[in-house]
Amino acid sequence: MKKQLTLIYGVVLLLTVFTAILSKFSFNKIAVVSILALSGSKFLLVAFHFMELKKANVFWKATLSIFLVLLIGIIALII
Repeated sequence: MKKQLTLIYGVVLLLTVFTAILSKFSFNKIAVVSILALSGSKFLLVAFHFMELKKANVFWKATLSIFLVLLIGIIALII
């Protein structure tokens, strides 16, 4: 279990570094949506693995995922 959490932590760190690099090179709509998608991925990784949401009811999993998709979608439409 500890090995899996360490792996997830490493993936979150790599996604963070990739987001920082992506933000330095360009600032167009594709880059912004990519950064939002990477941030959403990090959010889901943290929620499901570190907050133990993978053991929660299906309702909470679906609610969190739908909220994230709606949030990223609305922000992407505004840009």
